[in-house]
Amino acid sequence: MKHTNYKILLLLLALSFFTASCTSFLNEKNYTSLSLETAASNPETFDQLVARVYELSREYTTYYTSDMYYSLEDLGTDVVTRGSLILGTSDLNDYVNLNSTNWTVSVYWTDQYAIIAAANTAIDNADVIEGIDDSTKTVGIGDAKFFRAMSYFNLVVNYGGVPLVVNQVTSAQKKYVRATEEQVYAQIISDLTDALSAVPEDPAQYGRVSKDAVRHLLSKVYLTRAYKSYAASDDFSNAAKLAKIVIANHPLVPSFSSLVSINNQRNSEVVFAYLFGTNSVSRGWGNSKHMMYKFRFYDYPGLSRTVQGLGPMPTPFYYSLFDDADQRAAATFSRVLYATKEATTTLNGETVNIQVGDTAMYFPKVAWSDAQRAAVPYKVINPDEYFTSDGITNVHYPIFRKFDDPDVAFTQPDQPSNGERDMVIMRSGEAYLIAAEAYLGMNDKATAAGYLTTLRARAGLTTPVSPDDVNLDFILDERARELTGEVNRWMDLKRTGKLIERALAHNPHVAFNHAIDEHDLLRPIPQTEIDNSGGSITQNPGYE
Repeated sequence: MKHTNYKILLLLLALSFFTASCTSFLNEKNYTSLSLETAASNPETFDQLVARVYELSREYTTYYTSDMYYSLEDLGTDVVTRGSLILGTSDLNDYVNLNSTNWTVSVYWTDQYAIIAAANTAIDNADVIEGIDDSTKTVGIGDAKFFRAMSYFNLVVNYGGVPLVVNQVTSAQKKYVRATEEQVYAQIISDLTDALSAVPEDPAQYGRVSKDAVRHLLSKVYLTRAYKSYAASDDFSNAAKLAKIVIANHPLVPSFSSLVSINNQRNSEVVFAYLFGTNSVSRGWGNSKHMMYKFRFYDYPGLSRTVQGLGPMPTPFYYSLFDDADQRAAATFSRVLYATKEATTTLNGETVNIQVGDTAMYFPKVAWSDAQRAAVPYKVINPDEYFTSDGITNVHYPIFRKFDDPDVAFTQPDQPSNGERDMVIMRSGEAYLIAAEAYLGMNDKATAAGYLTTLRARAGLTTPVSPDDVNLDFILDERARELTGEVNRWMDLKRTGKLIERALAHNPHVAFNHAIDEHDLLRPIPQTEIDNSGGSITQNPGYE
């Protein structure tokens, strides 16, 4: 065995992580005292290398600093914008002066390659570590390839062609070159094909990768490649076929409110989730999604400081998407904020005594008249006032509730969030939308309409979708209603060729600056990577 393999094993063990979820597979153990020989001769070492891949993938989904949370997922799209007045500029949201030194873009790149490096280490050392039984080895390699594929998918969509590193790096190297997008997609599909044959249908430990998790990711990869010039002729059909299997195996939860309930996290619809839980050690940073899309509501009388928002906010267009009968609206966000403490304030020139349980703020879907607002003893903010400063906050809007974690204490965004909920990454509700989009791509609008009708019926919308109404905008609107905050909206808009059009039409800050153009369909390659490679890694057009 090469000495470098021993060194990498020791380095990984010395990190003393081993806490990627709340299951026994990933429980914390102290391996820092292991010698080189013991590490390689202990079959549990392989489990820990695989656990490291899980941990990095989970933590890099939720562990950010205050200015990076989910910035490359929803920000700068039609449904999410920056939480500030409509003036000034922003590089990520407004597409103004985004360049290769942007910190978020650089950290995202580094995070994905850290996951890839951990996966490569687990894969390449599977035959080095002694005593691993064949089943454990097969499943562990499958898990690692799943996460490696997911990271390369994130990279190729955001940056285009990137360096393909599929083996453990054991010595310093500089001369990396970018593979083509087509080559990266081929590697992703190869990894996922291998993973599909390796991982179990129903893992014994909840939170581990299943065949349906692989199918779900692979269906999205095929769907994304189907729009490319180098697409395979069966990409749409393969996406539909895989999504249908996931749908069959994961029945929809009967109601959307039950789906998002904190008391029903591990339900039939979940395909794959990152686990956190109440153990402060295994929880890591914690699930931060309970902090998404919340303004400083606690600055208003009668409202307590229970949770800090992360900054970005849904656009007015997002809130306009929901029909009155759509049950997803009430389950996703709150138009009414109820007082959590007693307070006395002045409203419309009158003294108001607020009691616990009283309405403290209300965001009507349709604007109230001045007379209507003057007649009630609480703050009313109309839809056209979300970006109008009222002397208390600059922005204010119906706050998200579908990720709420009410027992978690208040923390600032640069502190561990300590969120305990599972973070659902894949569920069959999205599989319905993948299937619908794939069938639309095959010009089978009737079948696409059937999948949309079934999904909407769960939300209380019982009128069948007409095939004539099915187009990409209809599906994207439906994805927004169903999945905002759960999946990467930027990727959805880019995949369908709708990013520029819909961001300009529905994101007020993007429209204000009107700077987005074709070069923004890729992020800039981090300048540090170009410099460290001696220029062998090249920059994307428009960022030179």
